[in-house]
Amino acid sequence: MNSADTLIKKINAQILNPVIGLLIAIGLVVFLYGVLEFIMGADNQEKRETGRRHMIWGIIGLFIMVAVFGIMNLLASFWG
Repeated sequence: MNSADTLIKKINAQILNPVIGLLIAIGLVVFLYGVLEFIMGADNQEKRETGRRHMIWGIIGLFIMVAVFGIMNLLASFWG
């Protein structure tokens, strides 16, 4: 194993994986905030719509970050 492979593995383990994990957590918080907003504003159409938008954006963010995590693992397994 050469130094470039070692560097790529360290960058992946020390930088990319924690950042992806943090962004997944942020997406989950946005989704849960949207659920809470939707439930708490059950009598207000505007608050329900805002909660719905937060839930949709949270799901989109979660999907993108899980896909990025999968692609990074696929590339890491491809190179070694």
